[in-house]
Amino acid sequence: MIYLASALALLIQFVFGCVILLFVARLLAEAVRADFYNPICQFLYRATNPILTPLRRVIPTWRRINLAALLIAWILEVIKNFLLRWIAPDFWATNVGTLVLGVADLVNFFAIVYLIMVFVWALLSYVNIDARNPLVPLLGKIVEPILKPFRKVLPLIGGFDLSPVLAILVILLIQTVVVAWLMNTGHSV
Repeated sequence: MIYLASALALLIQFVFGCVILLFVARLLAEAVRADFYNPICQFLYRATNPILTPLRRVIPTWRRINLAALLIAWILEVIKNFLLRWIAPDFWATNVGTLVLGVADLVNFFAIVYLIMVFVWALLSYVNIDARNPLVPLLGKIVEPILKPFRKVLPLIGGFDLSPVLAILVILLIQTVVVAWLMNTGHSV
């Protein structure tokens, strides 16, 4: 029976992760003012508009951050945690703790997304890829605000841009300190 619970928990995490990724990607694309005519952005807008359009009438955008998309992503994390609490016997948290765990999971989700994007962007800089690929300009636009402060601190060394290494280190530190503290708080509340 525990195997079925583990399989169901895995499916819940996968499905919710895919849906949350849609809203997080939409939020990031809007925050960096990505090209609206990019096919990836078009997909994100079409997939999330049925939910976000009515919500944006009530919840405004703040400094280019789509608060409605952020709220939906957090609500999905909380629902996922409530479902996991009922399914997985080792997942324990109170109702308030589950809300805090939703914040922790969302911060962790952002950290993982940025970790992957910075890593892929660093790999793409060493490979000759077609710049007309819709992923390349979108990825560059999303990753640039993260790498820009590190480029000011660490100049090019021998023609190599080491800012992705520092960005990945900071992201891992955020996961180690902030996310772990939020997780611990969520389980102890």
